[in-house]
Amino acid sequence: MPLDTAAPFALPEDAEAATLVGRVFRPDVDGPSVVALRDGQLIDITASVVTMRDLCEHQDPARVAATADGEFIGSFEEILANTPLASRDPSKPYLIAPIDLQAVKAAGVTFVVSMLERVIEEQARGLPERANAIRAEINATIGDDLAALRPGSEQAAALKKLLIEKGMWSQYLEVGIGPDAEIFSKAQPMSAVGHLAEIGIHPISTWNNPEPEVVLVVSSTGKIVGATLGNDVNLRDVEGRSALLLSKAKDNNASASIGPMIRLFDGGFSLDDVRATEVRLTVDGETDGFRLDGSSAMSKISRDPEDLVKQTVGKNHQYPDGFVLYLGTMFAPVQDRDGPGQGFTHKVGDIVTISAPKLGKLSNRVVLCPDAEPWTFGTAALMRNLAGRGLL
Repeated sequence: MPLDTAAPFALPEDAEAATLVGRVFRPDVDGPSVVALRDGQLIDITASVVTMRDLCEHQDPARVAATADGEFIGSFEEILANTPLASRDPSKPYLIAPIDLQAVKAAGVTFVVSMLERVIEEQARGLPERANAIRAEINATIGDDLAALRPGSEQAAALKKLLIEKGMWSQYLEVGIGPDAEIFSKAQPMSAVGHLAEIGIHPISTWNNPEPEVVLVVSSTGKIVGATLGNDVNLRDVEGRSALLLSKAKDNNASASIGPMIRLFDGGFSLDDVRATEVRLTVDGETDGFRLDGSSAMSKISRDPEDLVKQTVGKNHQYPDGFVLYLGTMFAPVQDRDGPGQGFTHKVGDIVTISAPKLGKLSNRVVLCPDAEPWTFGTAALMRNLAGRGLL
């Protein structure tokens, strides 16, 4: 099943009105460039901003992206067509993840549905066949009461007391309705993969899933400057065995996908648009014809995106190169794939597509981590490359 490399597939519905920036690897300079999309053409503006981190540190990144002088390097269509690894001409430019030096952070358990699924993972101890029975028991106890709860409120504290008495309290409920959000490091700077890249599943996992999310782009001062889409690939069985295995469940080769482009905040796009976003997910199985559809409405998030950013950065924790923040998902796939009670898990060859009308579509093919394109171009390589190009 081929990945869709068409530009209209990847771009927001109102792309002509959007300020879109990203990164392209240029073989002619043996390194990446920051690009702005203008009238279907990709313009290299690296001479003005050097890195995406530098662009996001500007007072008005959208203005810089729209006005900076640059070099035409190709149409978005032709560069997308050359992006999939299987058909890539290594002598031509191709799209990569739209971030570089930023830390890659994620907020967990920010939606009621995903919070309950984390509790189920914990109770099931990594065994998917136990999940359905546990899910029914938890829903019978909790019902829909959590949907109206404000994390950290007196009502949330009262519910916590009740669940402790019933022996059903969980660390996931603590971060779901308690005062402190779960913020963790999803991946290392420079390690994220982009649109049309391969995403990796660790070979030890037999129960895993995509997590379709909006990703905020934040400067070192905590200013939210834009948004994009992300897939927080997750190993449910590994995290279910122990929350202390979170890094093993989350941070693996090609396990963080971001893109296709960053949409910068401007007069026509703001944080309120993010709050109103509905993120859709499809998974198309190459080997079994399986189809999964789902959605995640940001309006149902239990913690406001701005609050999540404030819990990430401040006097107690700085990010001098800024960061991106996955906002979490309410979509936890439970549709059986291989047999009754087995739930959903990925298979090699799955095509995962995450979309939102104002952010476009992020599409990736699933492989095992050791079979994904190796990550070899890190921060040191970027600094050496930029210095060799006379940009530092």
